[in-house]
Amino acid sequence: MTEQKQDIKLIALDMDGTLLSDNHEVSERTVKAIEDAMNQGIHVVLSTGRGFQTCYPYAEQLKLQSYLITANGGQVWTVGKELLDQHLLETQLIEKLYNLGTQVGVNMWMISTSGVFRGEAPENFYDYEWLKFGCESQDKQKLDIMVQELSHYEGLELTNSLPTNMEANPKGVSKARALHFLCDKIGITMKEVMAVGDSLNDIKMIQEAGIGVAMGNAQEAIKNVANHITDSNNEDGVAKAIESFAL
Repeated sequence: MTEQKQDIKLIALDMDGTLLSDNHEVSERTVKAIEDAMNQGIHVVLSTGRGFQTCYPYAEQLKLQSYLITANGGQVWTVGKELLDQHLLETQLIEKLYNLGTQVGVNMWMISTSGVFRGEAPENFYDYEWLKFGCESQDKQKLDIMVQELSHYEGLELTNSLPTNMEANPKGVSKARALHFLCDKIGITMKEVMAVGDSLNDIKMIQEAGIGVAMGNAQEAIKNVANHITDSNNEDGVAKAIESFAL
């Protein structure tokens, strides 16, 4: 990718399938590209479906200096662990979703403000505040049932992070909305943002960013709306995008 540079002031990076290899590692070339971008005064922001607890160690590893978008935009943090913005699911609703997933027979995870429940439920849902519901299955019929059932709930924003899963956030919550929040805070526009991702939970931020980049391993819907397609998450795709469009 050798393209004309734009004035990029913020780089938003999805994690799984994007920043991280299939081994959940950040390549040396990517670490250097991120460091070079930060040395030029560019904000580098992790924008992930993960909860804060499983995102933060990577922010520390990369020595990031500004913000984190977690739970698909359900929370926005500073790297100093200050919570700037939060959007919660109703507890009654997430309990219904868990019961539905149990009936259908899908694997589930739920992100609360204090951690992740994977394959299990708390004794009392009302002891927690909830950010995101997710489920996955290799059985397409089961996944289709979940998508169909959840689409009846008007208060949900449905996406995925893999073709074999689906994720539910409060209506209107997205990585793109969180990026608008950060742009307002920093004093920049979305035209000055480069967003990189691979799945449906990335599609809005890729569409709305000045430079939207799809990974080589991205779902076809993401490639169709992106301005550019880089290499895969196992081939330094993020590093190549940063080098081509931001440095």
